[in-house]
Amino acid sequence: MTGFVSFVSSGPGDPELLTLKAVDRLSKAEAVLFDDLSAGPILEHANKEADLVGVGKRAGRPSPKQHHVSQLLVDYAQSGAHVVRLKSGDSGIFGRLEEEMTALKEAGIDFEIIPGVTSASAAAAAAGIPLTRRLVARRVQFVTGHDVAGALPGDLNLQALADPGATTVLFMPKRTFPELAEKLFATGLRRDCPALLAESVSHPEQTLTRTTMEELAKQLAEEISSAPGIILFGELAAPK
Repeated sequence: MTGFVSFVSSGPGDPELLTLKAVDRLSKAEAVLFDDLSAGPILEHANKEADLVGVGKRAGRPSPKQHHVSQLLVDYAQSGAHVVRLKSGDSGIFGRLEEEMTALKEAGIDFEIIPGVTSASAAAAAAGIPLTRRLVARRVQFVTGHDVAGALPGDLNLQALADPGATTVLFMPKRTFPELAEKLFATGLRRDCPALLAESVSHPEQTLTRTTMEELAKQLAEEISSAPGIILFGELAAPK
């Protein structure tokens, strides 16, 4: 008998930001394959008899290869288990979701996707700002700060990222941010464009740094903490 997989979005880390559906699937799971950022208090909602398997990836640290994670997911499901693949933030945003879905489809395994709170939304809420504003920030754009090799992607649309009428959110951005900032300045972005660095969003150790693009680039060129973080920039990131 083939099992079933629930891709559960855990949100940014605060268990109170889990959806009711996420909590339900965790409580019924026979196996939970979880990301690093989905560990801790969130796993307290998991079935006490479930297998808990850490499969998370963190920059600069030894991590499971993606094909191993996908195969593990298939193996558990083929044993007849109800599996939860617990992903941080919203599973559809920079979470390698599609690769795991493809592996399940090829193996003939059914699945569902349960959305969650993105770290972008949680960071904006923590900072007390919206992500959009009429006439000022008409759109929001999400972009990854590195490619599969950890470098700044070479095909970024710099004109779009330098758009003063957008709120831009950079995921996994800290190591490549100084290089990206210089490219954006050359494209026309103001050096004093407001920027917000949000680290460990929704966790007790959360920090929010409000500054400018130029100052943040200087800061990250000198020192980078190990805390997971995202960067928001645009007019809405300005200090109150």
